[in-house]
Amino acid sequence: VVAAAVVLDPNKPINGLDDSKALKHKVRLVLKDEIQERSIGWALGCADVEEIDRLNILQATLLAMRRAVSNLGISIDMALVDGNVDPGLDCPTTTIVRGDTKVAAISAASILAKVARDNLMVSASKDFPEYGFDRHKGYGTREHLFALKQHGPSIFHRKTFAPVRDLLMNDETSHKRS
Repeated sequence: VVAAAVVLDPNKPINGLDDSKALKHKVRLVLKDEIQERSIGWALGCADVEEIDRLNILQATLLAMRRAVSNLGISIDMALVDGNVDPGLDCPTTTIVRGDTKVAAISAASILAKVARDNLMVSASKDFPEYGFDRHKGYGTREHLFALKQHGPSIFHRKTFAPVRDLLMNDETSHKRS
């Protein structure tokens, strides 16, 4: 899981910010550079596969958010967070459902996080090309699910992701039978 924190400069507005999922890949890349150049501060925070499996996806996401804010390296007076769960930051926090479509700083953070996550998936694809991470970016597409069935899970797959969990359970069952 990748989260981002962005402090925008009100004197340097960035046009075109929106929910990262609503933007085309090339637009996200252009905006990523602009966000990084024009913001007062930005940082990423991650939670790895083991943390996601141990904590659950929501708690791992909140952990990644805390890490992103901690990695900012600047003091902030308040935080606006996408969603409806307060991540437990060391500052006053306002949660905003669908904030990535409503608040420029949250949109900017969603863009940085998505580009970073997509880049991680492209990198993972170099070591594990059989999974097609560079194409589906880890989402549960038909291609991805087929690759999982063909090759089993990789180190990048969460054991708690339902298709992986089901495969592992079936593997254990088939091993117990033999």
